[in-house]
Amino acid sequence: MMAMRRWMALAMMAASGFAALGYQIVWTRQGAVWLGHEAVAVMAVVSAFFGGLALGAFVLGRRAERSARPGLWFAGCEAAIGVWGAVLLWAMPHVSEALLALTGAQPGPWRQWGVAFVGMLLLLLPATVAMGGTLPAMSRALAAGRTGASAIPSLYAANTFGALLGVLASAFWLVPQFGLARTAALCVACNLVCAALAWQGLREQAVPEPPPAPRPPLQRRRAAALLAATGLLGIGYELTAVRVLSQVTENTVYTFALLLAVYLGGTSLGAAAYQRHAAASGTAGPLRDRLLMSLAAACLLGLVGLWQAGPLHAGWQQLLGPGLLPALGGEAALALAAFLLPTLAMGALFSHLCLQARAAGIGLGTSLGINTLGAALAGPLFGALLLPVFGAKVALLLIVAGYLLLVSARSWALPPAWALAAVALVLALSVPSLSHVDVPAGGRLVSQLEGAMASVSVVEDADGVARLHINNRQQEGSSATLLADGRQALLPLLLHAQPRRALFLGLGTGATASVAARDPALRVEVVELLPEVVESSMHFRTAWAEGAPLPPLTVHVADARRHVRASDERWDLIVSDNFHPARSGSASLYTVEHFRAVRERLAPGGVFVQWLPLHQLDLPTLRSIVASFLAVHPSGQALLATLSLETPVVGLVARADGSAGLGPQATRERVRTLSAALPLAEFGLHDEWAVLGSFVAGPQALAAWSAGAGLNTDDRPVVAYLAPRITYAADSRPRDRLKALLALWPADAAPTAGATPGVGADELSRIAAYAAARNRFIEVGMNVQPTADVTRMLAQVQEPLTEVLRISPDFRPAYDPLLAMASALARIDAPAARALLGDLGSLQPARPEARLLLSRLERSP
Repeated sequence: MMAMRRWMALAMMAASGFAALGYQIVWTRQGAVWLGHEAVAVMAVVSAFFGGLALGAFVLGRRAERSARPGLWFAGCEAAIGVWGAVLLWAMPHVSEALLALTGAQPGPWRQWGVAFVGMLLLLLPATVAMGGTLPAMSRALAAGRTGASAIPSLYAANTFGALLGVLASAFWLVPQFGLARTAALCVACNLVCAALAWQGLREQAVPEPPPAPRPPLQRRRAAALLAATGLLGIGYELTAVRVLSQVTENTVYTFALLLAVYLGGTSLGAAAYQRHAAASGTAGPLRDRLLMSLAAACLLGLVGLWQAGPLHAGWQQLLGPGLLPALGGEAALALAAFLLPTLAMGALFSHLCLQARAAGIGLGTSLGINTLGAALAGPLFGALLLPVFGAKVALLLIVAGYLLLVSARSWALPPAWALAAVALVLALSVPSLSHVDVPAGGRLVSQLEGAMASVSVVEDADGVARLHINNRQQEGSSATLLADGRQALLPLLLHAQPRRALFLGLGTGATASVAARDPALRVEVVELLPEVVESSMHFRTAWAEGAPLPPLTVHVADARRHVRASDERWDLIVSDNFHPARSGSASLYTVEHFRAVRERLAPGGVFVQWLPLHQLDLPTLRSIVASFLAVHPSGQALLATLSLETPVVGLVARADGSAGLGPQATRERVRTLSAALPLAEFGLHDEWAVLGSFVAGPQALAAWSAGAGLNTDDRPVVAYLAPRITYAADSRPRDRLKALLALWPADAAPTAGATPGVGADELSRIAAYAAARNRFIEVGMNVQPTADVTRMLAQVQEPLTEVLRISPDFRPAYDPLLAMASALARIDAPAARALLGDLGSLQPARPEARLLLSRLERSP
């Protein structure tokens, strides 16, 4: 009977842990989406969750431990969690809107922290307080016929193992398949089942425990200090290791699920091992010191593993090759190297400290509360201070030093403690910074900034091309992409008849917004999440300015979603950067809710352009984004930013009035007006045909192609779970995806301004011809083999490109490379160059360059 009761208790604790982590994932994701992804908001949500757990352990845990029927306390806590979880299914969206309004569009850090922390603390308080009381109540409920204290490690292990299952199930199945609300509903069901089982199976009165022998106050204070310090250091290690690994891993939802799963799994195994092998040990002090020193040694080994994370990851990929499962296995291997040994020691140490605290007269509820309060302080201390100011290496060494300082004086008289201190000193002197930044051969690291959320670096290669990286993985642009970045500003500007205010979501290198800001008639605002990106972008902006004054930009350091939703401003033009959809948090910028919020911020006649990185998207993910966009903007259209085959970027265009946009005549006038302020020709935007010929699909073609795709919503973030697949294992080349899209979106389906009154048949024919020439030009480029030999290059492209010019004499991208090759050919084969120039002159008679060069050749001897 006792064995069955014990196994039932372990099963309920596992189910409770499963639900708790499911809730944490759901609530944290919802909180970040509604309150913003700024560091203060994220830390406030996590701290509020920990704060509620600590309060519950202090209040409910202590009462449950003194109760004669603690099983009913456990049932009541589980029922309270389930009922409040059900309430939040309805209340969370409504309350979050109020918190968003209270925060405002541009809050100070203290205001944002206060609203996020207090708001989420109060919102989650009934559930998190009840969660804090479950372990003490169950531990006391198992006191019938035995001491409840001895069950603590096994109950803690079961609860943590259930949390591990909750993390993996939520990330890999529940949220992608059913969404956040249904995942939370399943957690509600788990809690209510646990409550019913506990009500039926744990109703009998617990055997009273003999009171602990009186202990000196100093011993109780030391036990409490150890619990608080180890909670702080344990979560601090987790945060620091995750920061380092984010520079090596892909930083997707799966990455963080694997890291958290290994952390929880190691903790569970450590507690279970302690229960089996050390719980009955009578040498409390020496065992505690051995566990502390073991944890310090494990953290030192973890530091070495983090130092070698880059080579380890590369070696794993080389060993197993490409593919989704090998890539996920590689990230799991890194998580094991960083977390397994430290978390094994953490689980055992926490179990031991709880037992020793109980022996010192501190109940389990109080012990949990103290430890959780220490954990709650880790976010602000490490995230806001130690990591940004001192870096990951110093933070990890301080964690090791912290564990060693907790070792008693008598153990410092023995060699192991001094040996660990010596090893820590050697590593401090020999191990370089744990910042993993890939610098190419012959290149250099221009700058690196550590922030509360990410590390931002500028790296220059041997050719002097500088690139901006976030966490060494996500490239935010380069000094060589000014043409493409500039077109992502100019095309939207040319789609509006007379914009006066523009909002750019995302700064990157600053190229896109800076090009737009050169228009003196336009006021440009930018929203950028990371202050380190804002500072690093000055390297690129000053280089492009070449000594001239920088174009005026108003930069808001804020979460783009939150800023748009909280603002009451309206803009003529809103341009959203091509955010990497697989990176943590980015998928929320492609949701139906975000697109709807942007629509509400458009002024009458306003234009919204959402750029999408086709080189980082597979087609199923793109279909979901397109379907989500059309759900808000059914008259949406699509255009290409450039004709690049390696980094194609697709833009989704919406207009506040739902119209088809400017016709050829209005676009011609817009090009003429803007050319007075901006060098449009340098960006390949010479005339109205280059603008209107950039469109690749209209609303009917987009709707037919995306029909049946799952909408990306706040509740069901399908993009966050679809997009990582191509990041881990590309199934095709970007050029192949572009070719497939153009085949699925035929040229005759492209918007041709036919809905605009007064557009003649000749103009419609020219736009259609330009689109056909563009598609043929891209097709020709698919098979070109680059070579410096002009004759070999002409053998590949001369006939196909002249064919493109015959399709559309307005299509300049085919004319310019042939003109350049004719100039180079003149030095080695003048007759062939003259023939080519003659063809160019006849194919595009409106352009004088070929005729002028031909005239010079004919005059030369």
